[in-house]
Amino acid sequence: MFNDIVTLIWTAYDKFTFLPLFIQIALAFIIIAVAATITSYIVIMFRRYNAYKVDKRMNIMRPQIEEIITDQVLINENLERIPVDEIEFDPATLNNIIFKKAWVRQATIDILISYRKNFRGEVGDLLRKLYIDLGLTKDSFDKLKSLRWERKIKAVVELTQMDIQISDVTILPLTNSTNPALRAAARNAYIQLSKNEPFKFFDIATEPILPWDQMELYKIITTTKDIAVPNFSRWVSYSTNKSVVSFCLKLIAHYDQQSAIPSVMDLLNNKDHYFRADAIACLGKLSAEVAEDRLIRIYNTQPIMCQIEILSTLGKIASGKHLEFLKQEFLYSSNFDIRMNAARAVIAHNTPASRAMIDEMMEETHEENKVIIRHCLNPLLK
Repeated sequence: MFNDIVTLIWTAYDKFTFLPLFIQIALAFIIIAVAATITSYIVIMFRRYNAYKVDKRMNIMRPQIEEIITDQVLINENLERIPVDEIEFDPATLNNIIFKKAWVRQATIDILISYRKNFRGEVGDLLRKLYIDLGLTKDSFDKLKSLRWERKIKAVVELTQMDIQISDVTILPLTNSTNPALRAAARNAYIQLSKNEPFKFFDIATEPILPWDQMELYKIITTTKDIAVPNFSRWVSYSTNKSVVSFCLKLIAHYDQQSAIPSVMDLLNNKDHYFRADAIACLGKLSAEVAEDRLIRIYNTQPIMCQIEILSTLGKIASGKHLEFLKQEFLYSSNFDIRMNAARAVIAHNTPASRAMIDEMMEETHEENKVIIRHCLNPLLK
């Protein structure tokens, strides 16, 4: 039988060698495509079978794990009588043979995390204690040593959710990882776990903080209780990472750090006009009246996007010293966006002088500009 198969293969090969070259190439591509298709189907079927086995095992094991959590945590009679740190779990539970299996331990971690997302206070603390007493912290830290980035991310998320401290020597290098997903997870974790210097990774950041990551970090920073807020102007002045500086400008504005105004104004000399636009917007949010004269002086040397930010900032500061400048920009600029923002800035002052100026502008200008003013005055469009 084996000899017959070998003979058949050699016969086919001999016939193949006598075929024209273009037919040989076509046949080779067909064989490769068929082999790839068959391999893909085998892989898909194998993965589906594995997923089926995992689901089947979890359907059996999940109720057992949840029953243990309910007995040891949710209806624990000692919870209201003694401090969480002094509560002892049933030794038989901690030594249960089911927790010897790696997949059961991982399932337990996942279930504990899902419970802890819904329970805070003493119940949340007791869930964390169960996680520690079962020795599941070792499983999470072992994943941190993995060469696979997705396992590192899972480890970071688990330890963060369970409020387990990760040493700086371990987590800081991950905050500068070349992998964007791992980098973002590590930065989020560092901010939540570090008690004294949650922004230390700004000092070593060479990789950018991507826009989506900035949104996530901003949410974490502004919602984390008792976070140690530094003066972000130090990174505005000294960081060479543009994304760090841009992000710090947002945080300066959020925390209304008036002491950072000089550092923000220094960015007006930066060659990057996107940087300058961010700095100008920050000055507006800080209502930095001291910056108004400087903004007026540099206005004519700026690109349109920076000019628009200057006009918007003058409206936010609303000192009233440059109403005439805003009026002139509205009346004589040929750029629609400039006129729109100049009108908005005048209206934003909301003073008797600004209201009188609006009336003057309506009298002195053409119909298109009158439409702009009426549009900006509409309260439903603010």
